[in-house]
Amino acid sequence: MTDPDAPYHAHIYYDPAERPAAAALRDAFGADSAILFVGAMTDGAAGPHPIAQYEVHFLARHRAAVVEAIEATGLRALVHPLTDDDLADHTRLAHWIGEPIELDVTVLDPPGVNQGIPRFGVSDF
Repeated sequence: MTDPDAPYHAHIYYDPAERPAAAALRDAFGADSAILFVGAMTDGAAGPHPIAQYEVHFLARHRAAVVEAIEATGLRALVHPLTDDDLADHTRLAHWIGEPIELDVTVLDPPGVNQGIPRFGVSDF
């Protein structure tokens, strides 16, 4: 069983036509006390993500509600835990909502290594 206080991320993807729906979901997450952090909308590739996206941070106890909110929009998303294995987090431990996107896994940290990028559950923002 997952620790209810385990850190999680969701990456919400969007194309130009979906941007208004993504922005509305982002605003809703920003007003939700269960969401610990809402990232900026990134209209291009960032890290392993090849298309526009933003991320939200939350605890495992809120995973079902976050997934439900994303599914209700029809947007694609990647939901994953934050462990000390960035590659596993984005691949075998990840849950896709909608059609998966091929990530650039070459930029992900190897197990147990943080290459200096602040990550929820690893370092403070």
